[in-house]
Amino acid sequence: MLIQSDELLNFLQRCRDRSLGSYRDVYCPVWPAARDSPHAILSPLRGTDRPALDGHRAVDPVKLLFYRVRERVAPFRADLAASLLTGIKACDVRALELLDRALVNEDFADPAYRAWRERTTVLSFDCTDAGPTCHCTLVGGKPFAETGFDANAARFGDHYYLSAATSKGEALLDLVRKNSRVDTVHNTIPAAVEARRAEMTAKVQKQSEAFARSDATALLRSAPPEGWKEESAACVGCGACTHICPTCYCLILNDESGPGDFVKVRSYDSCQWHGYARVASGASPRPRIDERFRHRYLCKLVTMKAEFGTLGCTGCGRCTDACPGGIDFRKAVHRLMANAEGGRPDAAAR
Repeated sequence: MLIQSDELLNFLQRCRDRSLGSYRDVYCPVWPAARDSPHAILSPLRGTDRPALDGHRAVDPVKLLFYRVRERVAPFRADLAASLLTGIKACDVRALELLDRALVNEDFADPAYRAWRERTTVLSFDCTDAGPTCHCTLVGGKPFAETGFDANAARFGDHYYLSAATSKGEALLDLVRKNSRVDTVHNTIPAAVEARRAEMTAKVQKQSEAFARSDATALLRSAPPEGWKEESAACVGCGACTHICPTCYCLILNDESGPGDFVKVRSYDSCQWHGYARVASGASPRPRIDERFRHRYLCKLVTMKAEFGTLGCTGCGRCTDACPGGIDFRKAVHRLMANAEGGRPDAAAR
């Protein structure tokens, strides 16, 4: 179905103000108060906020909502109030699919993450622009979600084309129909939406073509040590890349119990920190920064693919943006893959 963009925004605001559909919170990318900022941030939607539903992904990964930086996990009290997460892009939807496999499976289910996922409806939006570090097409993705969402919105002139993929998505669209003016005649994707998607895919492919490489990422294991040392030369081991990555979920569990009060608190850990893999004797299997750097790249592009059937990199480019050393993930992988294959990296990627 089709809905005017202003009408959809009004609907989201009414969800927030009146708890339509029992949605207690509405989360979406919003423009910060500084109007010259080019970066939207993920936030609860408030009265004075300017939502950023179009464009490309927000600065923050969605995991900050579902898998928080610091969170009490025992005793755990699930908040059953429903939430609506909207405006997120395909790279974050793919990340949620990976986290679902890692954190809710037949062997293990993280209670905090599962509670968040069960009570949240995800309304994703097609990208209408690409950030300078976006490279979803290099890792098998597209600038629009194909799976993993409950409902999706695709820009169609001054309208959005809404479609549902799950029962939660159907419930959301029913709520939209009951509370907004919509055009239900369109029950297939308009040609203009397909054309925009093709245009956006071509745009991301073009800005990523200098970093094109083989899909056989397992070859990274064969990249020579000298290459890893060269690529990690600017790394300071701060952990910004892992904290901002939408698929990293390594944690450290602290006991913060008091007299008669049993409390366990989980917080983010980083494989880029020297103490991450340190054992009781004080020794570490990866004492050098280039070894920790290599571990992260192999985790994203080799280990997670073997473990979950999909790459741990969704092409969002956040690690490149956050790196104080200016390390570009695309360039590093391009050169390392070329070294592993015994060739020379394209000078255009330098």
